Amino acid sequence: MSSSADPILNNHGESSSTKAHDFENGQHTPAQSTAPAGPGGFVSQAKMTVAPPSEEDLQKSCAKVVGSEANPKGWYGSMINGIGAIIGTMGAIPCCICCPNPYKSVQQGNVGLVTKFGRFYKAVDPGLVKINPLSEHLLQVDVKIQTADVPEQVCMTKDNVTLRLKSVIYYHIVAPHKAAFGISNVRNALMERTQTTLRHVVGARVLQDVIERREEIAQSIGEIIEDVAAGWGVQVESMLVKDIIFSQELQESLSMAAQSKRIGESKIIAAKAEVESAKLMRQAADILSSAPAMQIRYLEAMQAMAKSANSKVIFMPGASSSMATTLNQAIQARVIESI
Repeated sequence: MSSSADPILNNHGESSSTKAHDFENGQHTPAQSTAPAGPGGFVSQAKMTVAPPSEEDLQKSCAKVVGSEANPKGWYGSMINGIGAIIGTMGAIPCCICCPNPYKSVQQGNVGLVTKFGRFYKAVDPGLVKINPLSEHLLQVDVKIQTADVPEQVCMTKDNVTLRLKSVIYYHIVAPHKAAFGISNVRNALMERTQTTLRHVVGARVLQDVIERREEIAQSIGEIIEDVAAGWGVQVESMLVKDIIFSQELQESLSMAAQSKRIGESKIIAAKAEVESAKLMRQAADILSSAPAMQIRYLEAMQAMAKSANSKVIFMPGASSSMATTLNQAIQARVIESI
């Protein structure tokens, strides 16, 4: 029986007295949290650590001055540019609230496009950017990977079956100046192009192909959209078909077809079993119809009749030798029974 001074061990084999001593000395060790692994559960092999950022993970630089043609040519442009510089200098003072601040911040994941008198002339990286409040304008373009849910699209297959499909596109802008100044709305353009391509690709396939080859259809649509989106400064990462919706009548028809297929397979199995059974019965009949088998059956019948007390007259077919042999056997069986 252990005394009260004995240390108490926890589940990890450490005593409570040792942990208390470490805590008093300021050597407290934090407990490592590990997820319990249940029977048959998924356990990640990677360590639960936060990866530090690296240069490869950061946004690549897009800063570039396109040209100097945006500089003002004439007294009016020079005047506006000069007044804007003066106003910007005054607005940079923190206490001056009557003048606009010339310093603008570009968020990480965006690219800044600066236009002077409406003409694009340079791109800037994320950070603090100084512009002229009167002659320059800053436009931020998101270059992160974005998702666009394509609205439910009604399509007709090659075998005249109407379907409704839902899809999603993953894309990101690789040429900000093209996406900003080359097209009015990149997102809507991608969605419209995807809907048109979806109808075209699904219309060239039968219903069974649409159900079984969903990934192949998405790959074909993505390849077609990618060529068009490249001219808009957009790169399509992937395209997925999320859901295929059937009408109620089509669902009932497909379920009945599957049920009929299962019934047909069960009938085929039963028919094969009957054929095998018939073959076995035919083999048994051939064996029983042979002469030795018939003699054995005659003998069994004679023995059964010989056991009765009443006298009987039995007529047996067959040759005389066979009949004599059979009678002798019956007599012997009778004699043995009487003994």
